[in-house]
Amino acid sequence: MGTFSKIHRFHEAGQEANVINTETFGAPKKSLYTARELFTLNQHIEVTDDDGNTLYMAGTKFPSILDKTDIFDAQDRHVAHIERKLISIHQRHFVSMEEGPDFELSNELFHLIDDVINIDGLGWRITGNILALNFVIYDDSEKIVALVGQKMLSLHDKYCIDIYQPEHEQIIVAIVITLQHMIRDRENAASSGSSSSSS
Repeated sequence: MGTFSKIHRFHEAGQEANVINTETFGAPKKSLYTARELFTLNQHIEVTDDDGNTLYMAGTKFPSILDKTDIFDAQDRHVAHIERKLISIHQRHFVSMEEGPDFELSNELFHLIDDVINIDGLGWRITGNILALNFVIYDDSEKIVALVGQKMLSLHDKYCIDIYQPEHEQIIVAIVITLQHMIRDRENAASSGSSSSSS
């Protein structure tokens, strides 16, 4: 039985995709799940399948002004490298896939609630809602590539990824990990702003 929520679309491993997702986009071809390890100097994100098998690992060097992150598969083969552009109001991140292509995620400005993130180099885009913690990745033909849901109130910053175009799995994983970094950067910036205004 699929989970039902009109707002939050996260589902745990072994559960069917949210019924709203399947009614809108059909059943995904597969689902993956990410979780961030806590209390480590290096930001570490693990990507698993429905059976809990680790498929990808992402690690960020600490300290890293450019937020340099590398993704490896279960056989320890390098999959992708991610870097943040140091100064950018568009919150840009560059992604280099080991077997190509290279692309860049940049956040469009002036969206109050819904986000639009362009993926230059692929012609893809991400639409999302920071409050509802849901994001949809579309390709250059406006076909769904993947739907991403974040779990509310999770210490481990959990995401589920419903994949509709499995031939792009590694690119999707790199995009979602980059998206997690972009959201974390925004949260850090917001908390820093709150601290500054209250002091």
